[in-house]
Amino acid sequence: MQFSFNQFLPWIHHYGSVVIFLWLGLGIIALPIPEESLLLFLGFLVAKEKLPLFSTVIAVYAGTCCGITGSYGLGWATSHYLNRGWGCYIGLTEKRFLKARNWFERIGKWTLFIGYFIPGVRHLTGYVAGTLKLHYRYFSLYAYSGGLIWSSLFMALGYFFYNHWHFVSTALYGMSITKFF
Repeated sequence: MQFSFNQFLPWIHHYGSVVIFLWLGLGIIALPIPEESLLLFLGFLVAKEKLPLFSTVIAVYAGTCCGITGSYGLGWATSHYLNRGWGCYIGLTEKRFLKARNWFERIGKWTLFIGYFIPGVRHLTGYVAGTLKLHYRYFSLYAYSGGLIWSSLFMALGYFFYNHWHFVSTALYGMSITKFF
């Protein structure tokens, strides 16, 4: 499935920050939404003054935090079932589960921070942290700070390179976005 701005623009134009919040939250949980492209595009729209800076940044960060927290909650809620129900089928013994949990509490929590920058990994880190019952204070520190850096970086790239957006969008996606605004 190829990403097209045609899919996103009418929604952003009509619903604004609410849909931005929902897309990023659901995208982090694991729906196939191209979050990096969306963040670059949002930065472009803010630079062109088509979206307000403050509400867009708040929606982006809140969606990111809610998405990773949702996946953490899913992991927390299903960990017992995974460990007890499916553990024997996938080789997850109690000893391996505790070993993985100790590793995650020592150094694995950094994957919450770094995982945002690796497509596919960001969708699993919250779930794994919840499954391994990582303390919420560590989860929130690493996941929320990583989300802030990740979302700020990609929005800033879209914002500062907005002069080249027409060329990039035409080259990559074969269409112009100016017809919507």
